[in-house]
Amino acid sequence: MRLDALFVNGRFATLDPGRPEATRLGVFGGRVAGLDEELDGVTADVVVDLGGARVVPGFNDAHHHLSMRGQQLRQLDLRAGRVSSLEELYAKVAERAAGLPPDAWVRGAGYDQNKLGGQHPTREALDRAAGGRPVWLQHVSAHMGVASTAAFALMGFSRLEDVPEVPGGTVGRDAAGLPDGLLTEQAQDLALRVLRPVPHDDYVEGIALASRVAAAEGLTSFTEPGVGRGLAGNGARDVAAFQEAVRRGLLLQRATLMPGSPNLHEVGPDGFGLDLGIGTGFGDERLRIGPVKLFSDGSLIGRTAAMCCDYQGEPGNRGLLQEEAEALRAFVLRAHASGWQIAAHAIGDHAVEVILDAYEEAQAAHPRPGIRHRIEHCAVTSEAQVARIARLGVVPVPQARFISELGDGMLAALGPERSRGCYRQRSFLDAGITLPGSSDCPVADGAPLLGIHDLVNQRTASGAPFNPDEALTVTQALRAYTVGSAYAAHEEHRKGTLARGMLADFAVLSDDLLAVPAEHIRDLTVLATAVGGVLVHDAAGFAR
Repeated sequence: MRLDALFVNGRFATLDPGRPEATRLGVFGGRVAGLDEELDGVTADVVVDLGGARVVPGFNDAHHHLSMRGQQLRQLDLRAGRVSSLEELYAKVAERAAGLPPDAWVRGAGYDQNKLGGQHPTREALDRAAGGRPVWLQHVSAHMGVASTAAFALMGFSRLEDVPEVPGGTVGRDAAGLPDGLLTEQAQDLALRVLRPVPHDDYVEGIALASRVAAAEGLTSFTEPGVGRGLAGNGARDVAAFQEAVRRGLLLQRATLMPGSPNLHEVGPDGFGLDLGIGTGFGDERLRIGPVKLFSDGSLIGRTAAMCCDYQGEPGNRGLLQEEAEALRAFVLRAHASGWQIAAHAIGDHAVEVILDAYEEAQAAHPRPGIRHRIEHCAVTSEAQVARIARLGVVPVPQARFISELGDGMLAALGPERSRGCYRQRSFLDAGITLPGSSDCPVADGAPLLGIHDLVNQRTASGAPFNPDEALTVTQALRAYTVGSAYAAHEEHRKGTLARGMLADFAVLSDDLLAVPAEHIRDLTVLATAVGGVLVHDAAGFAR
């Protein structure tokens, strides 16, 4: 037998209980044809010597905004580490504006008021920094942003007094009652309806740009939450842009796309979904439609997530639901009855309860075995809610990557007692729940090795312990970023392990993830990434 490729002299951690380690892996038709002695006597078109490197199944991010990441790579980078004060932020805005025409937009993303002295940028300061140009700076959470006066004018408000309140969001106001620039949650639509959709070719190029970066991080699969119309999407041609990226060989990973809830509509007399009745599962191994993405609440560090109790130090602030609980319930029941898997963004414990109530009612009304409805983030939960999630077969999708990047702000928002229920990991595993790995990139850095580091180490950027009781072992963390994420997308039958018949997706690492000291996991790099047995990233030059 002649194979397409043979990878030899590797140390494969297969995550397959029947054969946890291997040194050789053969590929035929994009799948694993065999391991070790199963390959005796075979030849291959390509033979790659991995030089004894550690190899793991390809990383799979269960919640990764690749298209948004691509667009932000084209904008002003305002993340912590690039900007450490409001003065520095305004200076970067001024520097970018100086090189633009007088009416050009200044776009930036990634600022975090928790790391800027607790203050958001203001409309008037942006006016001065940008020389009167329109400015839109998106918060690191993507749940709020700040606009300049010229930006409000382009939104249709030449008189600031006319800017309305928006249900499901807030418009920040100064002492005179005028907008101070800050738009949260659904109020962001005032700006986004002007800024979106990004032109089709630019959107495709953004996908390509982010895909190359993600391949260098060992990412072979991801689920993109919220394409199309809606808070996280871009426009009506988003899926077409991903198709174009696949056709042109620009999308290097396998993608599962979640349409945002505003894209679903009545289809015929008894259907609810996308045009032609397209729903969860449509597509192939490279590009498919996954769950529908529903927003129920906001951001924890932005203190807009819907909580059962007041935020620490903010009496009366319990966040907000983006829609009334009854509207969320009605959508869940309708989508469930029409065969959709649902992925509801719910961060606060109140929002989690609202979504769990809806899932339980939907399943009781229309029983569907193995549906695996999801709660994206599932950030603050009680022990009773963890048990309920397990009982209902719901998949929580928390982001350990937030721990080191945003953890200090989350601890400040909750206080020490309630923080013990924040971004649980081990609690879910102990309850018998399959745990996926995810980053919410570009809200946080998307590199899976950094996510694994945080799952294991549980330390914030300041070095403070975040939630040590929730720490995972390295093997558990690796399984989350491989087997767990495949399970969340109903793909564990073809992804997550390196076994005969599985997709030949893997990452070659600079050192042994399973043996290095835990505090050094973040220092590992990816030497090569293979998708279907083809190297889409090869920093080590294995294919030479």
